[in-house]
Amino acid sequence: MNGTMKVCVLTGKQQLAWCERKITEPGRGELQIKLEYVGVCGSDLHFYQEGRLANWELNGPLALGHEPGGVVTGIGEGVEGFRIGDRVALEPGVGCGKCRECLEGHYNLCKHVRFMAIPGEKEGVFSEYCVHDANMCFKLPENVDTMEGALMEPLSVAMHATELSNARIGESAVVLGSGCIGLCTVMALRARGITEIYVSDVLEKRLEKAKEVGALRTFNSAKEESIEEFVKTLPDRGVDQVYECAGNRITTLQTCRLIKRAGKVTLVGVSPEPVLELDIATLNAMEGTIYSVYRYRNLYPKAIQAVAGGLIPLKSIVSHVFEFKDCIEAIEYSLNHKDDVIKSVVKMD
Repeated sequence: MNGTMKVCVLTGKQQLAWCERKITEPGRGELQIKLEYVGVCGSDLHFYQEGRLANWELNGPLALGHEPGGVVTGIGEGVEGFRIGDRVALEPGVGCGKCRECLEGHYNLCKHVRFMAIPGEKEGVFSEYCVHDANMCFKLPENVDTMEGALMEPLSVAMHATELSNARIGESAVVLGSGCIGLCTVMALRARGITEIYVSDVLEKRLEKAKEVGALRTFNSAKEESIEEFVKTLPDRGVDQVYECAGNRITTLQTCRLIKRAGKVTLVGVSPEPVLELDIATLNAMEGTIYSVYRYRNLYPKAIQAVAGGLIPLKSIVSHVFEFKDCIEAIEYSLNHKDDVIKSVVKMD
């Protein structure tokens, strides 16, 4: 396919611009994808606001966006099992396939991973087309659309968290933070048979959505509704599972005070500070376990099946849909109206 395409690129801190780039042909083992929906992620907003994310720093124009769903428009040499017109979800990280981590199945920990919208790794997908490794493209069944395909990325984070911690039917859980990842965690827990789910946040709109997707009870800590005081009234004075999904100092330090004895803490959100004074004495006394989450692995097929089977109402968390021509506004609005935005997606055509 000849020609050029529009791309929305981050050129500097809080500087987004449009540019034209050549439409890339798929190489060996790759597919060319016409993007249909791309989710706006918190990391996109962080890159936009700060010009950096964790240890990654902007070092030139970078297309943001790593939550894509689209349609196959080109098939590279050696690719089997795909046809032009197939609707797909794209898993954004491609491991090297050769290192110990990849060979053991932990490809999310590959030191040579190429992840979309990361400087020096891979361009993001706020663009009309992209090419991507075919083995990280997953066909969508008829009853799953490409908007849901785009949302498989945050859902996979939540499913990875609930699998790592082995959340099981009949357990109780607290989810701290009810943004996109927190809501996906609530839905993933419900899909695993957990109904006793308590959610805390500071934004009422997000808490209402948490109830809608399966929370038993919510707590607005901005209104001094204390989830800590509440869990002490439970029979075991705590819950089996605590998921920190806010990436917040206060909630991260709170986790150990919410589990019951032998409970589990799973750190899903990225802490804004590299060093925190965790209450290790309390954790030791409870014989608690801490799990850390880094993206996900081997989960896209399961996530797609869970949505296709009606277990997870993924579309229900989308609060705003922006046209591609309004991509810059989508990022700016999502950053500046967190009280209103639950999840934004960009409709690419």
